Amino acid sequence: MRTETTPRFDREYTRLPQHIQARVDKQFALLLSDPRHPSLRIRKMKGWRDIWEGHVTQNCCFTFNIVGDIYIFRRIGTHNIYRKP
Repeated sequence: MRTETTPRFDREYTRLPQHIQARVDKQFALLLSDPRHPSLRIRKMKGWRDIWEGHVTQNCCFTFNIVGDIYIFRRIGTHNIYRKP
């Protein structure tokens, strides 16, 4: 699998503290090697078509979708940024 990021993801990632960025990088490497790893807690998001959610820490999660063999990382931050308005 390959990865891509959206501009919004890139902005949100740069705003994270460095120790969380390091954890994100570790979790993404884990996602690429073992997407079923329990610490990722990957699940399909309810109410969203083809959007998945994974966890970095208890309070930090990310969303992505899969197109072919590409993970497209969409958002990253606390849980409340992913709620529909």
